[in-house]
Amino acid sequence: MDRPGWGGKHARVGRRISGELIGASIYEVDPGDRLWPYHTHYANEEWLLVVRGRPTLRTPDGELDLNEGDVVAFPRGDDGLHQLSNRTDSPIRVLMLSTLVAPDLVRYPDSGKFAARDVHGERVLLTRPGRMLDYWDGED
Repeated sequence: MDRPGWGGKHARVGRRISGELIGASIYEVDPGDRLWPYHTHYANEEWLLVVRGRPTLRTPDGELDLNEGDVVAFPRGDDGLHQLSNRTDSPIRVLMLSTLVAPDLVRYPDSGKFAARDVHGERVLLTRPGRMLDYWDGED
């Protein structure tokens, strides 16, 4: 990612092995960094496997320090809200697995944003909800 304090090194393992229905990425996160904004997917389930270190996981139930070997599933929808951070003084490494259902809708509740991805996984919308349009708005 191109913003200080966020992201880290990653490799898209699923693509490298020609995965079609399950995505897999391995991430290394430096001390003090967060992996993504707090978010959830409405079409895709994700799993997290801690490979190295002790990341802190934020969910709707609060924060939890994880250990090497821990596995956590994030269901679709608001019950699957999650964010990972590294509050230790050593890099952490995690493997993320995900179904690859497209299109997908992603919600970021801290910032009030929604993102939509098309059938190819490309972002087509990143916005905050506003006035609800009428179904026929703009149609002639």
